[in-house]
Amino acid sequence: MIKDLTKGKPESVLWSFSIPMFISVVFQQLYNIADSVIAGKFAGENALAAVGASYPITMIFMAIAVGSNIGCSVVISQLFGAKKFNEMKTVISTTLISALVGSILLTILGLFGTKTLMELLNTPANIFSDGALYLRIYIGGFPFLFLYNICTGIFTSLGDSKTPLYFLIASSIGNIILDIIFVRNFKMGVAGVAGATFIAQGLACVFACVTLFKRLKSIETTEKNALFNLSMLGKISRIAVPSILQQSFISIGNIFIQILVNGYGSSVIAGYSAAIKLNTFTITSFTTLGNALSSFTAQNIGAGKTDRVKNGFRAGLKMAFAVAIPFFVLFFFLGKPMILLFLKEGGKTALATGMTFLKIVAPFYFVASVKLIADGVLRGSGSMKEFMIATFVDLILRVVLAFALSPILDDTGIWLSWPIGWTISAILSMYFYLKGNWKIEELKGANNDDD
Repeated sequence: MIKDLTKGKPESVLWSFSIPMFISVVFQQLYNIADSVIAGKFAGENALAAVGASYPITMIFMAIAVGSNIGCSVVISQLFGAKKFNEMKTVISTTLISALVGSILLTILGLFGTKTLMELLNTPANIFSDGALYLRIYIGGFPFLFLYNICTGIFTSLGDSKTPLYFLIASSIGNIILDIIFVRNFKMGVAGVAGATFIAQGLACVFACVTLFKRLKSIETTEKNALFNLSMLGKISRIAVPSILQQSFISIGNIFIQILVNGYGSSVIAGYSAAIKLNTFTITSFTTLGNALSSFTAQNIGAGKTDRVKNGFRAGLKMAFAVAIPFFVLFFFLGKPMILLFLKEGGKTALATGMTFLKIVAPFYFVASVKLIADGVLRGSGSMKEFMIATFVDLILRVVLAFALSPILDDTGIWLSWPIGWTISAILSMYFYLKGNWKIEELKGANNDDD
C-alpha cells in the first residue's frame, strides 16, 4: 500500500511506517543467524568458522545493494512527496536497469576473485575450502540479492513498508526450512547453508519485482515515462555512491578486523562469528529505523515541511532506545546462552570470545542508535558530506584501534575498538544534525526540483 508520509501526526506516521520495516529486519537477521546456528550445531565449529570467515566479504556485496537501495529511495521519496510521478517512474526504471547490469558485472568479478579474497583474509587452512565454497555460492546469487534490495527500497520510498515485510517473512521461513533440510538431513555442510539462501533470496526477488511492476501500473501519469535517463542516474548516484562507499568502507574495515581475528585460530573465529551475527542484528535494526527516517525526511523535504522532520527525529530516537534496551539486556546479562545457540558443547574458547565481545559492545548500543538516527536525517536530506565524515571517523578509529590495542590486550583489544568508534562518530552525527546543514540541503533540493 502506497502511503504519503507528509500527512498526519509525524510520530504516529513514523511509528506505523517503521514497525513493518523493523519486523522485516528481524526476520532477515533471524535467517542470517539461522545460517550460522545450523552450521555450528549440525556441521560443527569449523563450519561456523568457515561461514564467519567469509562474512566480511559477503557484507561488501550487501553494502553495494544497501547503498544503492538508499540512493534510489531518497530520490524517489522526494519526487513522490512532490507528486512528480512521471519523473519518479523514470527514476525507478533507471535504477532497476542499472542494478541488473551492475550486479551481473560484480558477480562475474566476485566469482573469479573468490580464492584471492579468502587468501587476503588470512583464512586458516582447515576452513579455507569451506569458506571459499560458501562465498562462491553466495556471490552467484548476488543479482537476486541486489534487485530484491532495490525493490524493497522502492516500496519503502512510496510509503509501503508492509509489502517487503510479507516477502521477507516468506523468504526467511523458506530459508530456515531449506537450511535444516540441506544441512541436517542431506549433510551438505556450508554448501547447504549457502544454497538455501540462494534459493530463498531468488524466489523473493522474482515475486518482489512482479509485485512492484503491478503496483507502478496503478500510479497514473500524464505521459509515458522514459525507461532510462542519465540525468536521473546522476541524481541517484549523488546519494547512492556516498552510501555505497560508506557501507563498503565499513565492510572493508571489517575485513581488516577479520584478518586480525583470523590470526587467533578457528575457535576465536567461531566465537567472533557468533557474536558479530548477534551484534549485526542490533545495528541493522537501528539502521533500518534510520532508513525509515530517511524516507520520512525525504518525502517531507520534497513537500517543504521542515518541522515534520524535526518531530520525526525525536520519534526516531524514542524508537531506537526502545529497541536498544532488550538487545542490551539479552547480550550483556544473557550472553552465554545467546552464544551457545551457535555452538556444540565443548567450544570453551569460542564461547569465551563471543561472551567477551557482547559484554564490551552491548552497553554502547544506546550511543550507536543516536548516531544512526541522526544519520537518517542527514541522508534523507542529501547531506552526504556530513554523513560520510561521521561514518568514516567511526570506521578509521575502529580499524586503527583494533590494530593498536590487539598486541597489548589480544583479541579483547579488537572488541574495544567498537564502542570508542561509535561514541566519537555519534558526537559528530549529532553535531551535524544540530548545526542544521541538512536544512540548507533541503532548500537546495527544493530549488533543484523547481528547476
